[in-house]
Amino acid sequence: MCFLTIALISLVASCGGAPSTRPDAATAKSRLATAEAMFQERCKTAGEKIYCKAENVEGVLLMKIRLGITNYGDQFRLDDPYRHDSTEDEYIKSFLYGRNSNGYLAQPDRATRLGYRYVEATDPANGKRYRFAGSVREVEERLSGLSGGGTIRITKFALDKTPTGGPPPRYGVTYDDISTREEREYWIAGSSLKVIDLYTNEVVAERIGYMMDRAQGNTSGGSSPWLLAASHACPKFPTNGGSTDQIGQTRNFVEKVLHVMQER
Repeated sequence: MCFLTIALISLVASCGGAPSTRPDAATAKSRLATAEAMFQERCKTAGEKIYCKAENVEGVLLMKIRLGITNYGDQFRLDDPYRHDSTEDEYIKSFLYGRNSNGYLAQPDRATRLGYRYVEATDPANGKRYRFAGSVREVEERLSGLSGGGTIRITKFALDKTPTGGPPPRYGVTYDDISTREEREYWIAGSSLKVIDLYTNEVVAERIGYMMDRAQGNTSGGSSPWLLAASHACPKFPTNGGSTDQIGQTRNFVEKVLHVMQER
């Protein structure tokens, strides 16, 4: 059963940061001021809106899975850099495996948060839907050539993948890049992360987020604009060792809405 909860968090990032190093300082200053004003305006709508929560959820449908290609500095690629998270199988695992009190994937004997029992996702290669579950067990992994090749047996959390033709889980999780061309011109990226009731086609929760590269695409010194932008985001990301930490953010939000079944 769902109960109504509306929580709007509008967190506006600070304006601090290093000045632009572009040759035309006056132009760079004016451009940054325009970008900052646009960013602050977008942040007024940023935050989490939770309309309905569900208890004892066993599994979810992952409507999109992020590929293992990180966008470091492609200004106009609409792939939602705000939603940077783990990718491919690791993204799937993040919904299944327990986590410690800090939110990080935990060892089996130290896990304090249960994962969902299963997730489902469509394989883009064949269009078929699969159910994924997992367990900690001994598996065989191939060593790299630098390690002499061959294989080794290790104990790890591994996925089980089986085709499924039944009804999908009731709740789906998806994300979208909501940036406009004008926002990308000023190195601003916008994100929508949604939890959807697939039985009613209603959005039961949504998180809107924005991030901005204050260096406006400057890559001197090997800088990666979208990675730097994560430190100037609303809502802000948690930090780990002084750097922003986006890993696991999708599941963290989903768990606020779809409470994991605790009984085994």
